[in-house]
Parts: sequence; C-alpha cells; structure tokens
Amino acid sequence: MADDEICLRPATELAQLIRTRQLSSRELLELYLGRMDRLDPVLNAVVTVDADRARADAARADQLTAAGDPDAAIGPLHGLPMTVKDAIEVGGIRSTGGSPALSDHVPTADAPAVARLRRAGAVIFGKTNVPEWSGDIQTFNPLFGTTNNPWDPTRTPGGSSGGPAVAVATGLTAFELGTDIGGSIRIPSSFTGVCGHKPSFGLVSQRGYLDSVGGGTTDADINVFGPIARSVDDLSLLLDVLGGPDTDRAVAWRLDLPEPRRRDPARFRVGTWLDDPFCPVESSARLLLEEAAGALGRAGADVSDARPPIELAEARRIFDHLLLPAISVSQEAGIGQALAGNHRDWLEMDRRRAGLRRVWAEWFRDFDALLCPVMPMLPFPHDQEGTVGDRWVIVNGRSTPQADCLAWTGLVGVAYLPSTVVPVGRVGDLPVGIQVVGPYLEDRTPLALAAHLTELLGGYQPPPMARSGQTGGEPPTGGPRTTGSAPDPSGSRPV
Repeated sequence: MADDEICLRPATELAQLIRTRQLSSRELLELYLGRMDRLDPVLNAVVTVDADRARADAARADQLTAAGDPDAAIGPLHGLPMTVKDAIEVGGIRSTGGSPALSDHVPTADAPAVARLRRAGAVIFGKTNVPEWSGDIQTFNPLFGTTNNPWDPTRTPGGSSGGPAVAVATGLTAFELGTDIGGSIRIPSSFTGVCGHKPSFGLVSQRGYLDSVGGGTTDADINVFGPIARSVDDLSLLLDVLGGPDTDRAVAWRLDLPEPRRRDPARFRVGTWLDDPFCPVESSARLLLEEAAGALGRAGADVSDARPPIELAEARRIFDHLLLPAISVSQEAGIGQALAGNHRDWLEMDRRRAGLRRVWAEWFRDFDALLCPVMPMLPFPHDQEGTVGDRWVIVNGRSTPQADCLAWTGLVGVAYLPSTVVPVGRVGDLPVGIQVVGPYLEDRTPLALAAHLTELLGGYQPPPMARSGQTGGEPPTGGPRTTGSAPDPSGSRPV
C-alpha cells in the first residue's frame, strides 16, 4: 500500500489494520508526521506537536497488540494517532484556544472527551488551528496565523474547526475532535469535503473547552463537542466512544442511544428545506443539494419538499439572542457585558426556544430526517478585516453580510438537534456539504441516512494535494508550530 493510500483511509479501516498487525501504530504515526512536514507548511493546520510522547504511546499500543488476545486488552481506537482542536484541553500539550492570553497554557489533565478517546486507545500527537476563542467562521489567530483550504489555499476552510477539518481532509490524522456552537464542525466539514457530526446538545461532555481564560469548567449553551472524519462509519464509532455523562453525573446517569429509526434507505421519510428567501443559497450549490435529495428518492426513500412550520428568520433571531450571551465570556468585559444582555431577556428567548423544540419534535413524528444547507455560500477567499459582524461575502452575485450566513447552522443548533454533514459534490474545485438533521437524542438516525448518502454519492474524496503529497506553494504567515510542553523560542517546527 502506498503511504497516501494508508493515510487517507477511514479510521475504522486503520483500526482493523492495527488490530490484525498489518500496520503498527508507530508506523502510522510516522506516516502522519512525515505528511505533516510535506503538506502543512502550506496548510498550517497542525500548530503544536508532541511527537516524543506520541511515539512512546504508539510503542505501548504495539506491545499490547503483539501480546495476543487483543479483544480483551484494547479499545476500538487502539493505536490510532490523532490530533485535537486547540480549543480543547489536552493534558501535557500546549492548548491555547488560539489566544495569546493562553500562549503558554499546558493543562495538567485531559478534557473528559479527550480522556474517553485515550481510554479507547487513541494516540494524541498534536493540536490543530482555530480562530481566537473559536469565534469566527474562518481559521486564523495571532499565535499561529492562517489555515488554508486544501482545495484552494487562497480560500478559507471555514471555522472554527478549520485546522481539524483540514488535517482530516489531507490525511494528517486518523480523525479529529472539534467543537460546534454556531456551525464550527459543520462549516469546515462542508468547506473541506469531509464528514462531521454535531451531536445532540448534552450528549458529549464539553468540559475543557477553551473559550476564555479560566474556561472549560462549565457547559456553554448550544455548544457541543463532536467528531470529524473521512467516513460516516468513523463518526458513528467516535460518537460511541465520546458519548456519556460527565463524571459527577455518571453516578446515576447512563447513555443508551436508540438505534436508527430505519436501516433500509427505501424506508426513510425525509423532508427537504434546501433554500429560503431569508438566506438564499448559492444556486450552483443548491443544485447539488437537490441532486442529493433526488438520489435518496431514486433509492426508494420517501423524499418530499416538507419542513417544520418554522420561519428561518425567527429561528435565527432566537439563535442570535441565545448565542451572544454564550460567547460573551470570550470578550473583554465591556463588550462581553453588552453581548450578554440581561437574564430576563435570556429567559424569554429560552422559552421561545422551547417552543421551537416542540415544533421540531412534532414534525419528527412524521419524518425521520431533514436535509438542509450548511452554508449559503461556497468556501470564500480569506478576509481578515474586522470581525464576522463586519464582513461581507458574495452569494448569487450579491453582497451578503457574513454573519447572516449562520442562519442554517443556527436553525439546528439552537434547537439542540443532531446534524451529520457529508459531502455531496463540488462546484468547480470547491466542496459542498449537506446537513442531515435528526430528532433530539436520536443521533444514530441522521448518521444512518448520511451513510446512505455517501454510498450513493461517493462520500469523501481527497483533495489533489493529499493524493500527490506535494503542495508546491509558499507557507502561510503566522506563528511557529511548537512542541507540547512550552512555546518554542527558536521558532522552529520540531516533530
């Protein structure tokens, strides 16, 4: 097998190769580190590397594999090297949230979700780039600079999990752990052509989330942790590992996710909401969404132009009023207080959210899933002036406020619903993904339907640079990659 072929395989296949001793954890780790040296100077996805500890962990994993009776000794992610979004604490590895305020922050313990991955056998070797405090739909920050889209490095991979999605798309990691409060798993997954899952709110612990100095000790409203990978089977495997209550709640609570409502694609009842006057979708991307819905219909699914009786504009307004207090802790005191508003207003919007959730629940009595856009626009050129609230993008030839483009992700996130994003094709060289939205706490249903979509449409396809192993470009500006224990004063990028 060629190195590219190995590194671009789904994590489920790689785990089987390691389990059957056709590939060692240490060999796979070295392949990723080598690809990182070749590709990442242009991509700038991986910002901190702890190769020494990862090599020791990989060697221990290989010893366990060689000891025999692996089913009794190893977990489902045994020996799989991975990176983690830099907004999530990893014990012993510098974790910054993309902010100079945490430039020297080395946590002493893993976030609970990271600890679950380790217990399942994952080998963590690095951190991936984010916007500061995960507060943008692009990925750049003062510490590490700009992460570039592997399909076109002049364009953004999206945010805030841009570094994670790029690492997955180009085979720099087996899979990734991201976060999503406004679309931060779903947008980069769509923009880079990979698979991502935003779990139901509360399904995966979000402790250890670096959205501010001293953050990570409480749960942010709307926010979730979730997986990014190269196949839906990977997403399902990772959700099984990640899901469950925090330690203090595990005394009494257990997670028992229901099986998917359907397994046969011909039995799914699917609604579609592929465009809306409030947030029009780029026409070339909308055609791909329509083709995806059509493919499901031709496979026998009951697909109709049906949607919950919700106004997108009203859902967006509720989302904004609840999102801003949730992210206010990331801002300076004065701005943060203005974003937070007052508690009475928040309670009123929370009541309205409860009404939205009831409408969704009623609709899901008749339908198993909804297909809708991730973003109205294609991956756009880097634009780092001002903030999301100041910038504009082009949709169908018209200038549109960049912040308005969060309507489709906010629609789902504010209602706490699970959403699986899978690629449905490309406009030119630019990937387009679709959201498969399911009922609350029925995450396995959108995952199952998304898996059928990837079978029908081809799923993840690697960017050309990931196949060739060469980039041919100039490295982006930004800070140096560093080792795990402290910033690297020399500016070198050791691995």
